Amino acid sequence: MGGRKIPHEAVMVREVAEHLGGRARVLDLTLGGGGHGEALLDSGVGRLVGLDRDPGAVAIASARLARFGDRFAGLVGEFSNPPNEPVDGVLYDLGVSSMQLDDAERGFSYRHNGPLDMRMGAGGTSAKDLVNRSPEEELSRVLWDFGEERHARRVARAIVRARSRRPIETTDELAAVVASAVGRRRGGPHPARRTFQALRMAVNRELEELAASLPRAVELLTPGGRIVVIAYHSLEDRIVKRFFMSEKRLVALTKKPARALQSEVERNPRARSARLRAAERVEDAA
Repeated sequence: MGGRKIPHEAVMVREVAEHLGGRARVLDLTLGGGGHGEALLDSGVGRLVGLDRDPGAVAIASARLARFGDRFAGLVGEFSNPPNEPVDGVLYDLGVSSMQLDDAERGFSYRHNGPLDMRMGAGGTSAKDLVNRSPEEELSRVLWDFGEERHARRVARAIVRARSRRPIETTDELAAVVASAVGRRRGGPHPARRTFQALRMAVNRELEELAASLPRAVELLTPGGRIVVIAYHSLEDRIVKRFFMSEKRLVALTKKPARALQSEVERNPRARSARLRAAERVEDAA
């Protein structure tokens, strides 16, 4: 894994640096390849602690950021359990990274054939387990709740029918089952896109992790500290929006989510769906 090149640039780096640049201590809870971390350290952040549940990502980012010496520390862990130290800024860049999508052995993408895994960290239930063991009703619920797949029942039924003949073990096999169930529109998105999103989010408990992590991040923020979240679809963004509105210790800095400039979208297509929200912690009420 360490031999792979770092993929395209991180999303909305300029906007992240505008909110968090130059601060004394920043916690990057989704370190990934270290793109945001590098920009923040270059902007004058005094110390950056980066957390990621993927050990491979931490290794790649640590190599990339080695030039900053002890101003950077990389840790392996889930962001629902951040290091317990006060910080002046917290960053989340949610979802799956290009490093994970492009590695066929990780099983995240319908574009690359590989084992049906999708785990961001070590251990736990894989997508293969979920697809081959879950009851039809549970599969349908996962596809609807996490993928907003309008053909959830039809896809779940097709999966159960296919696995009764033999286990579904690869990404190509699953993508073919979904395509056969819902069809494919010429020029449209891949019919398995929402299914793969839903399974990935369920396997990694992404929404539960986010909901558990946000209050803990606020606890770590010093007064005047800022929290920045980049989400890529409505499920994540809805959790962040509602949390920012309900958390009395936060004042929103973005009335509506900021979007990437068109020039960035043209250079980096992943930025098209990015939505950035930022908030600042205020003094606790007496």
